[in-house]
Amino acid sequence: MKTGREYLAVDIGASSGRHMIARLENGRMRMKEVYRFENGNKAIPDEKAGKKLVWDTEHLFREIINGMKAAHREGYAPCSMSIDTWAVDYVLLDEEGRRLGDAYGYRDHRTEGMDAVVGRVLSEEALYARTGIQKQIFNTIYQLTADREKRPEILAKAKTFLMLPDYFTYLLTGEKYAEYTNATSTQLVDPVTKQWDRDLIRMLNLPEEIFLPLSLPGTRAGRLRPELAAEVGFDTEVLLCATHDTASAVMAMPGTGDGIFLSSGTWSLMGTELPEALREEASRKANFTNEGGYDYRFRYLKNIMGLWMIQSVRHELSDAYSFAQLCEMAEAEKDFPARVDVNAPSFLSPENMTEAIQTYCKEHGQQVPETPGQLAAVIYQSLADSYRAAVTAIEQNTGRTYDRIYIIGGGAHADYLNRLTAEATGKEVLAGPSEATAIGNLAAQMLAAGELNSLREARDVIRDSFEIKTYGKKPN
Repeated sequence: MKTGREYLAVDIGASSGRHMIARLENGRMRMKEVYRFENGNKAIPDEKAGKKLVWDTEHLFREIINGMKAAHREGYAPCSMSIDTWAVDYVLLDEEGRRLGDAYGYRDHRTEGMDAVVGRVLSEEALYARTGIQKQIFNTIYQLTADREKRPEILAKAKTFLMLPDYFTYLLTGEKYAEYTNATSTQLVDPVTKQWDRDLIRMLNLPEEIFLPLSLPGTRAGRLRPELAAEVGFDTEVLLCATHDTASAVMAMPGTGDGIFLSSGTWSLMGTELPEALREEASRKANFTNEGGYDYRFRYLKNIMGLWMIQSVRHELSDAYSFAQLCEMAEAEKDFPARVDVNAPSFLSPENMTEAIQTYCKEHGQQVPETPGQLAAVIYQSLADSYRAAVTAIEQNTGRTYDRIYIIGGGAHADYLNRLTAEATGKEVLAGPSEATAIGNLAAQMLAAGELNSLREARDVIRDSFEIKTYGKKPN
């Protein structure tokens, strides 16, 4: 694997990041992890709010560099690299290109009440009809409104708005780009023109000039700054992949990709690909979103709380049990009757997830889970129920029936939840690849290099390169 054309994917999630090296070999993608690091919101004191949740961007960039140095130590010199992260979070730069203020995390509470502020300009119905993006209180549109309301001095000094992966690309190259797929998560992009909705930006009294023209995955952003190339031990070209991690993950659907996808990790993103955004009122009421995807596909999907709940409970149990053990305990408690709405606001950022689940059950007149197995059973069964409801809504709103669900991302390893999903939906479930986001990142680079000729070819290669497990019945 140390000869030929190699590519580096830097895939940064809300809880961890990884550096993956890959190359094509006899029609297969060969991939190796060369570095992994921890990530998470940093809680720091705040005079007004008591505390605020921010991203340590200096730490994250240092880890990007550390991973590149680790790749060099193993003898790799990738021809290109690209960075993806989660959506909605951003930085503001001054006229000298320096970051202004904190890089807030989406779980911070500063956006509370900002939906009402935006609602005075445009109703939720009109905003959805305009953008196709579901209302979530942490969307960038509400974060920027919070900037306008709560730190106007920062917004007044801003000359450039960059989503986080674009910011790290800028630190690597000195060049500023705004990538399309991640930009759509801001709720400020026109799904018809595929560019910023500048009329909407002006209506919200946000500084229009800070938003750069949108660029597609595959755009060449530049080469490493010379001092960084010297530090990491190699020079390389930095590309824009589909920098929204879910957009990259969906690129890694194996085979035709003609079905429902479930990008399963801290969040569960469940949906299907469409050629145009579906912006009618039924989709808004069902809380579906239309995020931009590779090659201007739309990811018509629903955000579901996902494995965040079991991750939180596990931490509250002092990480005494593995996820596999929690699944075994959940299966042993499969008849425990309580269920929760996994998308209830109380589960977004509670002080204690265990107590939040118990309180929800008590308030809704249900048996209260006490043991780790009962808590895990409530979470996994409730997730499967939410997946069934999402599948029903997708089929109703698109007017199509789907035979398969493709589970991609870390949740592809959640064997028990995958079995529950197949049982709850009555669909064939194909689980894998687990490192879907990094694989999609790499596929975008290989497409840009001409080693792959189309997204369909990339998906065929992915199907043949990675283990895919099947659950449930096969379609007729």
